[in-house]
Amino acid sequence: MSNGTVEHQASTSNTDTAVRIAVAMGDGIGPEIMEATLKVLDAAGANIQPEFMDVGEKVYLSGETAGINQASWDTINRCKIILKAPITTPQGKGYKSLNVTMRKSLGLYANIRPVMALHPYIKTNFPEMDVVIVRENEEDLYAGIEHRQTQDVYQCLKLITRPGCEKIVRYAFEYAKAYGRKKVTCMVKDNIMKITDGLFHQVFDEIAKEYPEIESDTQIIDIASARLAARPGDYDVVVTSNLYGDIISDIAAEIAGSVGMAGSANIGRNVAMFEAIHGSAPDISGKGIANPSGLLNAAVMMLAHIGQNETADKIKNAWLRTLEDGFHTADIYQEGISAQKVGTQEFAEAVIARLGQSPEKLSVSTLSKGSGTITIPHYERQEQKKDLVGVDVFIDWKGNDPNEIGNNLRAVTGSTLKLKMITNRGVKVFPHGMKETYCTDHWRCRFVPFNDANEPVYEEVDYAQVLALISALHNEGFDVIKTENLYEFDSKRGFSLGQGE
Repeated sequence: MSNGTVEHQASTSNTDTAVRIAVAMGDGIGPEIMEATLKVLDAAGANIQPEFMDVGEKVYLSGETAGINQASWDTINRCKIILKAPITTPQGKGYKSLNVTMRKSLGLYANIRPVMALHPYIKTNFPEMDVVIVRENEEDLYAGIEHRQTQDVYQCLKLITRPGCEKIVRYAFEYAKAYGRKKVTCMVKDNIMKITDGLFHQVFDEIAKEYPEIESDTQIIDIASARLAARPGDYDVVVTSNLYGDIISDIAAEIAGSVGMAGSANIGRNVAMFEAIHGSAPDISGKGIANPSGLLNAAVMMLAHIGQNETADKIKNAWLRTLEDGFHTADIYQEGISAQKVGTQEFAEAVIARLGQSPEKLSVSTLSKGSGTITIPHYERQEQKKDLVGVDVFIDWKGNDPNEIGNNLRAVTGSTLKLKMITNRGVKVFPHGMKETYCTDHWRCRFVPFNDANEPVYEEVDYAQVLALISALHNEGFDVIKTENLYEFDSKRGFSLGQGE
């Protein structure tokens, strides 16, 4: 099971009945590589029944702004398994990514991207590389919640949840356990985002204790990305949040040889979707030169997922033998290594001709020898005491002097809450700010109770006090654009301090 191919849920299935697969032909090179992939699946005897559906560019342009229509949702609901070629999201007009829409709408919380070097047939500086990226797939900045709040400032909300963290971290350890992997590395940026990425790190540490036989460590994402690019042999299974996982999986695939070779699986409790990690490449669409390997590898992962492991092995081994024999598409062709430059369909025919053969030098696929399932328990929320202890009020103000707005806010009456500090882009500028700090028109003003000694404290307040404060600010002419309540959970602070606070 060291060949990097994934079996996610089922190791056995009823192979007498064809498994219905929702198939999306895709855009750009999508139809070409899907045609090639389906030919290989059919020749290998994959027991599947494709049900074709329309998603992507044509659906967007027909007026379905989500890029998918109800008929396709119905197809997915019947099949539960999706094989999708790359699609194109039209530029402009605010179209949302269909990939993100499908992953989130269908609860496909785990994105699995195995990356393995195929040296010397695919050029790489790391011939021993064998890494699996386990990427959280539903939240983080990919929630897509953005606002323009002032003339100067735009906001994107980063949402990290405990159930999301628990599911993806446990999946990474269960994957490592199922495939005999020795180490799981968590990549976060909790030295800066202490609450959101801090939660991911905390959950990782909690769950790692349940798997003492598997080595675990945590690294800061920036240096970890550099190390992954320089020393991929140091990594085995990597688990991380959505944006980081998107970036490092492409890094890993590229340094292994080619992004165009990698497939991925999107796993949920009821539905799974399999796709190549590359895009629709409209610049080479229709030329018949695209490499179908990424989608073919995704299809192999799909077969393993539905229990057709022997067929998955047959295809994977034939594909590996094709690479060994030097039948290469233009993107991986190397003088002196490749025997023949072939097009998309020619590559598929070369794979079909080698069905039943195994590679002589590359690692043989052994999915048929695997067993077991990966099961993630349902989340159980632990109730905590939640106390409101203040409020951050965001104000649009075009002035430049923090002392001016600070003194004006301190003069506002009508609430028991008083101004503790002001930050601009997260940096404290009042009181006692630095004159060198550049300020935009977006001011976060923190209001909390004050004690008898006129000192700010984080103590429980009633929401009516927040409403009274907002009303008083409005009456004084302040442009309140947003508020964020400050809470403590079981007496632990649930908000970040300002830089310099």
